[in-house]
Amino acid sequence: MDPDRAWRLDPQVSVRPEPFGALLYHFGTRKLSFLKDRTLLDIVERLADAPSARAALAAVGVAPERERAYLSALETLRRSHMLQERTS
Repeated sequence: MDPDRAWRLDPQVSVRPEPFGALLYHFGTRKLSFLKDRTLLDIVERLADAPSARAALAAVGVAPERERAYLSALETLRRSHMLQERTS
């Protein structure tokens, strides 16, 4: 995942916020993912409007020393088809 590119949730993904974070369900792959961190949920929700993943992290106040952990989590979501690159 290139953190300087624009990303979004796949249109087939539904998000259900929970006290611990959120549940993501992909209707195409029938895969369920757990976000165990409210900050990660905030990042995922901002991806659609942010010019890049890195900008989404900055928008929610992720400190530079914590970026790597959140980018790794986003990469896991990308590999499981929960996220896709935005082309427009």
